[in-house]
Amino acid sequence: MAQLLVRDVPRDVVDALKRQAANHGRSAEAEHRLILEAALKAGREGFRERAARLREETLSKIVGDSADLIRQDRDSR
Repeated sequence: MAQLLVRDVPRDVVDALKRQAANHGRSAEAEHRLILEAALKAGREGFRERAARLREETLSKIVGDSADLIRQDRDSR
């Protein structure tokens, strides 16, 4: 399997990655792999697929007429 070297990563990013890996019970290297895989997967997913997924995820969470929300926002200004 190939290796990847990333230079000049800020210390706070490295520390955050290590904490995240520890919180997930993984090695830092395993966490890095998963993050890279997830980022690439998200990049391959097209707009329509993301929109459909978000629609499904929020279907039961958004209630009411958007016109009411827009009106409330305008009235609050």
